[in-house]
Amino acid sequence: MADWKLLERLCTARGISGNEDEVRNLILGEIEPYATSVEITPLGSIIAFKKGERRPKTKLMLNAHMDEVGMIVTDITDGGLLKFATVGGIDRRVLCGIPVTVGKNVGGVVGAKPIHLLEEDEKEKSVPLKDLYIDIGAENREEAESHVMPGDPVTFDSVFDTSHGMLKSRALDDRAGCAMMIDMIQGDLKYDLYFVFAVQEETGLNGSRTAAFAVEPQAAIVLESTTAADVAGVDRENQVCNVGGGAVISFMDRHTIYDKEYYQMAFKAAKKAGVNCQAKRAVAGGNDAGAIHVSRGGVRTVAVSLPCRYLHSAVSLISQEDFISAQKLVCELADMIAGEG
Repeated sequence: MADWKLLERLCTARGISGNEDEVRNLILGEIEPYATSVEITPLGSIIAFKKGERRPKTKLMLNAHMDEVGMIVTDITDGGLLKFATVGGIDRRVLCGIPVTVGKNVGGVVGAKPIHLLEEDEKEKSVPLKDLYIDIGAENREEAESHVMPGDPVTFDSVFDTSHGMLKSRALDDRAGCAMMIDMIQGDLKYDLYFVFAVQEETGLNGSRTAAFAVEPQAAIVLESTTAADVAGVDRENQVCNVGGGAVISFMDRHTIYDKEYYQMAFKAAKKAGVNCQAKRAVAGGNDAGAIHVSRGGVRTVAVSLPCRYLHSAVSLISQEDFISAQKLVCELADMIAGEG
């Protein structure tokens, strides 16, 4: 049920918001032989429809986003260094010394003023974004311009590691959700379902907003990853959720008050599927549900997330067991929602 090789291909494909082509092409290759129909929206989201054994009583859409956080080149200095802006919410504390790829194949590293040249008060602070740069080894502006230009996407380089029952990689948010939906499309469905692989979640929920308008669902399940923070130095009440505790079900975040009946139904689905799940113990963050649940006349929406450490960084971590549990829960929940009258 869990295809780690597929997830590795998804996570190592490069696709910051607005540059999801490589990820989209990979997904299309996986689903086109199985889907009943596939449509690409003007913004680049995939809308896939697959017929099941029967027509649903409730028109259900599943959603996961293809894009990842990253950076974008804004300028090139006379010395050949690249200035950049972040694409999506990245903690600048994790950036110094991180290897990156600019465009498709130009290697670089995020740099800053050497530590031995810092004033004492500077050593205690994270480096402001304006003082960071990407070094691709160019001697001057002219050499750099022969390889890159402003507007080029920048993605983190990272491992894909499956040791110790965990998954460590960049872009698990939300390629893990994409992998779950691909598996559903490739399998047998009890009910007709719509699947949206959305673009530009990290920069404004744009792909899901337009796709939901096109699909006109009555209900939606959003597959996501959410910050676990169950690490040293964080009190239990601030950990939000725990890696290894199963899929995370949200009752509210900064953009969405989730459907109360579906929230309860998710826990029933977990019990029926024989897997663990947990409530998200905070009103924080947000995801594509923020756009979907207010589409047209409104869409009843539930979010099923993976607890994830080090979200929006070069390497995130999730549990393999959580992935499998979430996958089983979502399949059960989809049948329950689609089949309700």
